[in-house]
Amino acid sequence: MAEGQTRRGPGNQVRKPLPLSYAPRMSHPSRAPGSAPRHSVSVAGAVVDSRGRFLVMRRADNGAWELPGGVLELAKTPEAGVWREVWEETGVEVEVGGLSGVYKNLARGIVALVFRCRPVGGVLRVSAESSEVVWLTAGEVRERVAEVFAVRLLDAERDGVVVRSHDGWAFVDGS
Repeated sequence: MAEGQTRRGPGNQVRKPLPLSYAPRMSHPSRAPGSAPRHSVSVAGAVVDSRGRFLVMRRADNGAWELPGGVLELAKTPEAGVWREVWEETGVEVEVGGLSGVYKNLARGIVALVFRCRPVGGVLRVSAESSEVVWLTAGEVRERVAEVFAVRLLDAERDGVVVRSHDGWAFVDGS
């Protein structure tokens, strides 16, 4: 429904949608009263092959080893976003499975949704966003990948969904 259109609610009463500029008022000590919270949602794929190895890429912009992923586009579902990010950055086509973890970078306001994935096609290749793409064992992941990203891969081996928060470098209490 577009902004300004009306619809009927319970009891046939007229209901108008909230304006696009609407944001719920929430209290937070570091924001001015009435300002909206600002978060970015990203998605990533914890891709594990039949030998138990993890798909990892070296970022072209900073050289860090991470799992493939990126900002979720407004018109994409999380699953479609994961598929696109993995394929774009690594050349690997995946079957996207269930959610394995939710990770919040408290310093940057980024909420990352990580999905378990299984490779089903494609060929490893680099892209504008990756300078190297490799399969690593769990031990190699622990050695090469920063803890806040390595955990996202290793958590995918667990049952259920993990929720963790970090400050950009280390996990904070409650994770």
